Amino acid sequence: VQLQASGGGLVQPGGSLRLSCAASGFTSDFYVIGWFRQAPGKEREGVSCISESDSVSVYADSVKGRFTIFRDNAKNMVYLQMNSLKPEDTAVYYCVAGTMCGLRYSYWYDYWGQGTQVTVSS
Repeated sequence: VQLQASGGGLVQPGGSLRLSCAASGFTSDFYVIGWFRQAPGKEREGVSCISESDSVSVYADSVKGRFTIFRDNAKNMVYLQMNSLKPEDTAVYYCVAGTMCGLRYSYWYDYWGQGTQVTVSS
């Protein structure tokens, strides 16, 4: 089982990025896929998750209205569209897979990708 996150980079405040998560070694439509992030010196934080059937999506309060998660099960891909980025969004973003869509506990997720760096700075 592998999760490959990509799409991070340096962007100015107010800008946009789209993160991609490629799943391999399992059929992603049987799993909840989510994103967590960790900034230097801070605890890991759940950002968003989406259910297997695409019927439920959850967002952290800090990103509601700015980030959108969506999936393409035919391609085993999940995306995180990030708009109106702020400096406080700077972190390493991890793609994760599990069986429960929630953001409270990282241990709900069994599989973790390697992370992609997002830096929001002028």
